[in-house]
Amino acid sequence: MRIIAGELKGQRLVAPRGWKIRPTSDRVREAIFSALGERVARARVLDLYCGTGALAIEALSRGAERAVLVDQDTRPALGNVQRLGLADRAELVRADAGRWLEQVSAADAAGKFDLVFVDAPYKLADRVSRHLNAHLPALLAADGRAVVESGARRPLEVGSLEPLRQRRYGAADVTIYGAAE
Repeated sequence: MRIIAGELKGQRLVAPRGWKIRPTSDRVREAIFSALGERVARARVLDLYCGTGALAIEALSRGAERAVLVDQDTRPALGNVQRLGLADRAELVRADAGRWLEQVSAADAAGKFDLVFVDAPYKLADRVSRHLNAHLPALLAADGRAVVESGARRPLEVGSLEPLRQRRYGAADVTIYGAAE
């Protein structure tokens, strides 16, 4: 697994063997960032269920300003962030993403993020959907985008946001959302 473009293009991302993480494939990451285009430059990024940090790190490589990476176990992402010299632009938060969303949205972080990546374990789709519907709109900047990857058999839907684009890549469903009008 490598970084596809930007200042860190070609650098390897480490995904520890035996850990229960499913990194977003290079092909899917390339499609996501192609769809986002220039929105990535100078963006404030949130990566929920970050795993290895691949999505946030790809965004930072492409010019995002800062990233917050949230997961119950941030060790895989921490290794990549430190090895690639991104510690000054990436904040790692070790927490349950759903609980963290509740706390942050209650702390008046309105419009804090331009890009939000969500790549939760596919089996948690129902629980994750409730948290995202309740709290994600408050965290997303007015012209921001939320990119949600989920299982194609049970796509995760965020009804409180407007779906702008949806694609299927093998077993993965990727939907890009914007603020509901």
